[in-house]
Amino acid sequence: MIDNTKEFESKPIPALLWQYALPAVITQIIASVYNIVDRVFLGQCVGALAIAGLALTMPIMNIVHAFGSLVGAGASARMSIVLGRRDIRWAEKILGNSMLLTFLFGALFVSAWYIFADSILGLFGASANTIAYAREYMNIVIPGMFLTTLTFNLTGLIRASGYANKSMWIMVFGAVLNIGLDALFIYKLRLGIAGAAWATTISMALSSILAISHFLQPKSFIRFRKHCWAPKFYIFRNILAIGISPFSMNVAASAVVALLNNQLLRYGGDAAVAANGVVNSFAPLIIMLMLGICQGMQPIAGYNYGAGKMDRLKEVYKLAMKFDVLVGCVGTLLVLSIPRYLAMCFTKDSELIEICVPVFRLLMVMAPFIGFTITNSQFFQSIDKPWIAIVTSLSRQVLFLVPLIYVVPSIFESIGWNGLMGVFTSCTISDVLGAILAAILLWSQSKIFKPGYVPEERRPRKEAGPSKQEVVDE
Repeated sequence: MIDNTKEFESKPIPALLWQYALPAVITQIIASVYNIVDRVFLGQCVGALAIAGLALTMPIMNIVHAFGSLVGAGASARMSIVLGRRDIRWAEKILGNSMLLTFLFGALFVSAWYIFADSILGLFGASANTIAYAREYMNIVIPGMFLTTLTFNLTGLIRASGYANKSMWIMVFGAVLNIGLDALFIYKLRLGIAGAAWATTISMALSSILAISHFLQPKSFIRFRKHCWAPKFYIFRNILAIGISPFSMNVAASAVVALLNNQLLRYGGDAAVAANGVVNSFAPLIIMLMLGICQGMQPIAGYNYGAGKMDRLKEVYKLAMKFDVLVGCVGTLLVLSIPRYLAMCFTKDSELIEICVPVFRLLMVMAPFIGFTITNSQFFQSIDKPWIAIVTSLSRQVLFLVPLIYVVPSIFESIGWNGLMGVFTSCTISDVLGAILAAILLWSQSKIFKPGYVPEERRPRKEAGPSKQEVVDE
């Protein structure tokens, strides 16, 4: 039995962040590959309407992932904190209880889809031309989405318990298999959008088996044991309290995409929805790089916060922030330089390419600001400050973007400009405003980095552990 977490409090921070961020970055890029590969194959083999149909499924899949992140992100962050206190038994209870929550939410969203499928697609902007593509894809993918969330949950816990490279290789396996199956099902067998769905479902099913097997091996110091399956309300509470931040962010993103798709349909039709789908196939590569760095930061920050080592906490935060802003700058320069070539990777449709070029520039020009906001949100999530993380993450998507997508296009049209470009410009403005609010919230919590600050995890009277009755019951 090997405990890999002790290095969190002794190894130099730059080397430690590199060690954990690199596998997480690769994992996040691979997660993006699942969606990008589907769009490339469909765009080249089926057409623009298939891309638009697939774009409509993304907010729905994000909601499913939201329930996965509600459990997975909360469980992995909480596990890092309790491992900082060397509480192995509690960490194993987090593992088992997170599985129980995953099964529960999986049953709920699969049932909801088959009851309300057409109503859901209509809500997210499906038209008569695109709804058939979206329905065909989701009918196959939804049952497998449980396996997808299970895989992401468990790989996060594998990383939190000190096995970053293993977490990465499980995702690599799934992505490579997905690409191979896409080529087989779409190019060779001509199964169209159904082939993309089967490729995703099968690859994630096999990845989930690998992830589960890690916690069954005797050499894993955190693993499935009989005691970890007992439902504990305080563990549910701890997981959900931290996970509410990424959950809210994903649900809000899905709701905003629904509103955005309807505005795009209003001002530009199916082609505008397809253009947004193309751009949001590439943009996640940049955002996923940022999230990968943050995921590398998360176990280090959570562990040292739990252990009371605030100097190391500050160091890992500052280093992650520098990397994320740098990634944003590189992403912006890339998109501003070759937007047409990026669009051509996804479609042969010349009209769609022309729409994508300015959209790429508008949506990605503020990527450094997005990096700043994401790093702050993920940092506060890592140290068990969910409400600050929620406000930080939701400000850009809800507080600012929702009103802007209605106000800005109207202003554009009133002065003779293109209303469709006004919709996309709204996203650019909200990125800047979100970063400003994130900076204000960070300043309000600056006491965390001051010498002598005592984290809540080291204040027994505020410990979010079991109640007295729950201790007796155990």
